[in-house]
Amino acid sequence: MLGEYRIQGRRAADISASVERAVGSGELVPGQLLPPMRELATELGVNPNTVAAAYRTLRERGVIETAGRRGSRVRARPASTARGSIRVEAPPGVRDVSAGNPDPALLPPLHDALAAAARHNAERPGMYGQAAVDAEFARLARAGLDADGVPDGPVAVTSGSLDAIERVLAAHLRPGDAVAVEDPGWGSLLDLVPALGLRPVPVGVDDDGPLPGDLERALRDGVRAVVVTDRAQNPTGAAVSAARAARLRAVLATRPGVLVIEDDHGHHFVDLPLHPLAGATDSWALVRSTAKAYGPDLRLAVLTGDAMTIDRVTGRQRLGPGWVSRLLQRAVVELWTSGAVDVGAVSRAYGERRDALVRALAERGVEARGRSGMNVWVPVADETSAVTGLVRAGWAVAPGARFRVASRAAVRVTVSALTDGDLVSLADALAAAAGPAPARSYG
Repeated sequence: MLGEYRIQGRRAADISASVERAVGSGELVPGQLLPPMRELATELGVNPNTVAAAYRTLRERGVIETAGRRGSRVRARPASTARGSIRVEAPPGVRDVSAGNPDPALLPPLHDALAAAARHNAERPGMYGQAAVDAEFARLARAGLDADGVPDGPVAVTSGSLDAIERVLAAHLRPGDAVAVEDPGWGSLLDLVPALGLRPVPVGVDDDGPLPGDLERALRDGVRAVVVTDRAQNPTGAAVSAARAARLRAVLATRPGVLVIEDDHGHHFVDLPLHPLAGATDSWALVRSTAKAYGPDLRLAVLTGDAMTIDRVTGRQRLGPGWVSRLLQRAVVELWTSGAVDVGAVSRAYGERRDALVRALAERGVEARGRSGMNVWVPVADETSAVTGLVRAGWAVAPGARFRVASRAAVRVTVSALTDGDLVSLADALAAAAGPAPARSYG
């Protein structure tokens, strides 16, 4: 069953570590069947409950999956395999339009805000036992949420959007639960869900957001949570419209026990209005990161939601990092109050580059998507051929496999660094790469 590899250990922790090491080294391959618990317990000379505890740990860590009497197997795609590793390194002379980073020229300088935060700290030093969320930060964050129609709820602070989403999922779900995710969608989220031992259920996306029919099917199939990107969806640029939000809310209202998590990815760098789904079910959360508008290294996001959800998240947060630096919170307060980001100007800058590329591709007979944000999603006939051809043409793009579950092949282009002079060359290269893959000869 296991070939040459022999699982070892007397304690549950040792047994699970032995399996995980073997999966990491490749000695146990995806899909490989593990011994029945009683059989392994006999071989190791331990109680079957010890092996059961080890297998439970492995399931919770996303290393194995169990299908009743069919036994336990190494996951088909172990959760430790990050989609971020599916990438093309840009060799010398090749332009990298794959990273998903904002344009540094559109990010505000941070020195004044950080200096102001340091002065505030000198007057009122941050200490243990203080509130986790700075009072002025909470006031401004809640005012912004109120203005966008987000239901009332307490404000928490996390280390970015993914940290918030992980904490909310962990607060409500158990390993084995199903989560509806956008397809194509954010690669880090598509890694996180199985890493938590949860099962992703893909929901299709068009320019107006998740497809209501797909969401309805996912809910009928028993998903316990739904994750939706409100604006500047990564990788397609989708933004939930008012009409789509109304339809999605109606679908969600039929399952009030489902957890709804919204990632307002476009906050402060997209000027399309927010149409929140929050409140359509009993349990909900909405997160707004500062990364794309103010700088990825700030590592700070606003989180709100129903009182029970936020209480669970902050209670668990207190037992880990405790809080997100109040110095950073004060720096963000300074950025917000000083108007450091002209949202309209930033949105227009990205929009002009994005729209110009979409138009140039349309002129060449290539469909592309990019309603908002800083990315353009270009369907292709064959991803490997397209990515390779684009590198030869001088462009490194992100392979669509980083963002897909069951949707069709594509590549993602980040427009942040593009100039008018880039458009013809890039559009020509994408048009050449998007067509049918060349015939292969194996003779």
